[in-house]
Amino acid sequence: MGQLAAHDITFGLKTTPMRVGYPEILRVWEEADDVPEIADAWLWDHLLPLGGPPDGTVLEGWTLLAALAARTRRLRLGLLVTANRLRHPAVLGKTATTVDVISGGRLVMGLGVGGTHQPPGAGGIPGHNPAAAEYAAYGLDLVPPAEGIARLAETIAILRGMWTRDVFDFAGPYTTLVGNRNEPKPLSRPHPPILLGGWGTRLLRLVAEQADIWNIPGPPHHGIHHVVERSRVLDAHCAAIGRDPRTLTRSVQYTVSYDDPAADRAALAELIAAGFSHLVLSLRSPYPPGVVGWLAKEIVNPLRQG
Repeated sequence: MGQLAAHDITFGLKTTPMRVGYPEILRVWEEADDVPEIADAWLWDHLLPLGGPPDGTVLEGWTLLAALAARTRRLRLGLLVTANRLRHPAVLGKTATTVDVISGGRLVMGLGVGGTHQPPGAGGIPGHNPAAAEYAAYGLDLVPPAEGIARLAETIAILRGMWTRDVFDFAGPYTTLVGNRNEPKPLSRPHPPILLGGWGTRLLRLVAEQADIWNIPGPPHHGIHHVVERSRVLDAHCAAIGRDPRTLTRSVQYTVSYDDPAADRAALAELIAAGFSHLVLSLRSPYPPGVVGWLAKEIVNPLRQG
């Protein structure tokens, strides 16, 4: 496990709420709540399917998270990651506060830039932006990447202010608040941990400045080499601002295959050796019966045992 000891490694799971119903997701989360090897559980934040037939079902992330918070007692929980462009920052702050209170202080505040204009050569299918149809369908505008980063930084400042101050005024380039009161406050102290997700160089600078946790999609979305290279960029940003990189938890999403746990273990062991101490096991639907117990037996415990 490289420099990470077994007790430093934590595991979560992710149930993407696309083409799967609430009862199936609830079944997995309730099972995970009784499996101590799984520390946390996650959803995503999209309003349309990202692939396949466009008429597939999708459940809204924060509403679903509130329901699952009420049905679990132990798991830390959040969205990987909240799309910052979908909600007004102060409304998001109130929503997140409510979920933290419902959960008894178990929220991790996962945030990402949200939809932006993709510059040429940004990756993926040439000329294809998966956010374009989603944002058009819900009356939202895509913004340039630099503006997306600036808006995300503004949201973080607003969340911290709402969560820690009795009366909060804010005047930023995109948001103005006068006399904001947010009661009750989150139960997490001083506030829910802030997780930022993404891999762009500007985003990683914001991670170094503001985040408690950094998350990046790993295989099959991004190869291990890419994930490790981005981690080194984050190290450079931490050095530039004088932050000890060990104060930042590195988190990665990994899509489980179900049919080849040995290959999954090998890939996850590489990520652990590269310094990633929080491993989110993303589950494809349909979810097999007893899938969380299977994760603990076939993946988590063997990795912990070395």
